[in-house]
Amino acid sequence: MGTVSGLVIAGTHSGAGKTTVALGLMAALRRRGLRVAPFKVGPDFIDPGHHAQAAGCASRNLDGWMLSREYNLHAFRRQAAEADVAVVEGVMGLFDGAGGDGEEGSTAQMAKWLGLPVLLVVDAAGLARSAAALVQGFERFDPAVHFAGVCFNNLGSTGHLDYLREATEQHIHMPVLGGLVRDEGVGLPERHLGLVTAEDCPLSEDVLGRLADRLEADLDLERLLAALPEMIVPAQEDLLPIRKKASVRIGVARDPAFCFYYPDNLDLLAAAGAHIVPFSPLNDATLPEALDGIYLGGGYPELHAARLAANESLRHAIRQRSLEGMPIYAECGGFMYLCRELGLADGAVYPMCGCFPYRTRMYSRLRRLGYRQVQLMGDTLLGPAGAVLRGHEFHYSDLEAGESGKGLTAYTLSGRHGQIRTNEGHMVHNTLGSYVHLHWGSRPESAEAFVTACRKYREVGRK
Repeated sequence: MGTVSGLVIAGTHSGAGKTTVALGLMAALRRRGLRVAPFKVGPDFIDPGHHAQAAGCASRNLDGWMLSREYNLHAFRRQAAEADVAVVEGVMGLFDGAGGDGEEGSTAQMAKWLGLPVLLVVDAAGLARSAAALVQGFERFDPAVHFAGVCFNNLGSTGHLDYLREATEQHIHMPVLGGLVRDEGVGLPERHLGLVTAEDCPLSEDVLGRLADRLEADLDLERLLAALPEMIVPAQEDLLPIRKKASVRIGVARDPAFCFYYPDNLDLLAAAGAHIVPFSPLNDATLPEALDGIYLGGGYPELHAARLAANESLRHAIRQRSLEGMPIYAECGGFMYLCRELGLADGAVYPMCGCFPYRTRMYSRLRRLGYRQVQLMGDTLLGPAGAVLRGHEFHYSDLEAGESGKGLTAYTLSGRHGQIRTNEGHMVHNTLGSYVHLHWGSRPESAEAFVTACRKYREVGRK
């Protein structure tokens, strides 16, 4: 049993600057010798990668739609128990969630579940006295949300901050803790799916140092830290299954092309008896020895299509394992890699593994976005028919026209407004692939099911 303080960093909207503030705060606290537990609200793989660099440990996702309240609280306490300060970066705007009619999936919901105050980040570009009305509205919208203070971002000058402080302090209760003057020198690079990944463009110690310097200089950290509640974190009975002795070896693709994994998914596999063996489809000519299964997460295969195609020996090895019945699970970018071909938006086409008889195609506009509930139509690597998991979709590629329906569809897919009429969860031999990123915390038994399939393959099917 220990104590930890914590806060949630939320924005008024996407792009307000909460990631910059979160990274700067994590780096500043770590520089002070504090152990930081980083978290990200929502289905995001990119921000947590940068959190890990700033905080020095893996960042965990919390989500009020994909995961139960119990699971979220457990995941938070499990990691926070090892830290001095928990820093939770929100998603979108503070009150934005799965829909407009409720708080499910929102940062506000998570702040209330965790019992943490909110540091509100406001993009102040072009704002003067109207900032008071904006902040006051956020402060009053839900009385159950408590605020540690407000931080203005994207200021034109220090004088701009003085003006906003004068305008707001007579209308709000939360303190104005400071503000960041616009500085292109610490901007975070972006591409079509958000920030560039930590694998493709790791934040340098210089950038992290400058972010920490700015937070130390421009935000009243002493006042902020003093306002944070200290929570007693009891020793946790683990919601993960009791860790079993490793009995199977699962190859997990880890490189700049495949880097989107929820840490919980890998933890659940390990707890179920898997030894995780990383490999690189970009760099390794062969698969690791004595594998019993393969897990290919999402990422950016389109940015590395030529190199992936050129690595023929590995592509052929994966296809051969699929034909032999090895359990192989892939999602989004990993699914694209397992298809026959990958077509880029410029018309170039590259051969991929060929486990699935599809060509995927990159498009210039977003194809699908949103939370998804998956129900298994039959027995699969992730569980029996009828099992339900939750996740999300976010991709600019899709199956090329006329390519669907060539394999067995394994999923019934639903969104917030009901069933989605599309072929999803493609299964060939013992290979399962989909565009949906699933969080196995929504059904921890799925990790056990995958490990069981790998163990059966090890015992009776491995060649």
